[in-house]
Amino acid sequence: MGIQERKEREKAHMRQMILETALAIFQAEGFDKVSVRAIADRIEYSPATLYLYFKNKDDIFYALHEEGFRRFIEYQRRADVLDDPAQRLKKMGQDYLNFAVENPEYYDLMFIMAAPMREVSQEWSCGKEAFENLVKGVQDCLESGQILSGNVHTVSLGIWAFVHGLASLLLRGRLQIIPEEQREKAIEAALEYLDALLTHRPGR
Repeated sequence: MGIQERKEREKAHMRQMILETALAIFQAEGFDKVSVRAIADRIEYSPATLYLYFKNKDDIFYALHEEGFRRFIEYQRRADVLDDPAQRLKKMGQDYLNFAVENPEYYDLMFIMAAPMREVSQEWSCGKEAFENLVKGVQDCLESGQILSGNVHTVSLGIWAFVHGLASLLLRGRLQIIPEEQREKAIEAALEYLDALLTHRPGR
């Protein structure tokens, strides 16, 4: 390995360590407790070192958002193997929930926390791509007649709100009113209900 390659790997490792530490503090203590100094203290580097990698706290959280949406888009793409548009859309809903359960710290950061970060702007390409993937799924269902009518963005927003509500209830422990052994079936039934409301297929 050459010197330059080793330096690049070390830089990438340091950057990832900063991000993972910021995410851990955010998850355990909340947004307000995350600071460049707090991260530096946790990883035993000087704050000045961190500023070589990120401009400020906002820059760190912007990078975390980008990483979160990169992972989220990978979950969305799992539906691409399905040929039926309605089944693809349902699969996207299921994997939205899977992402939330398997990545709760990223989900909180991306979809729950109020966004105080100045860095999150109209150039937020990953967030846009994630929503556009949903819009395309809805558009495919409209064009195939599996969703009978509706504005593509209105329907997409409604689906997002529905599934986001399920994910938030699940992560916040608000589904405890449903016996644990019935919870998974209840969530599946809720997705089936949404599917039935939205879609039309021959024989239904």
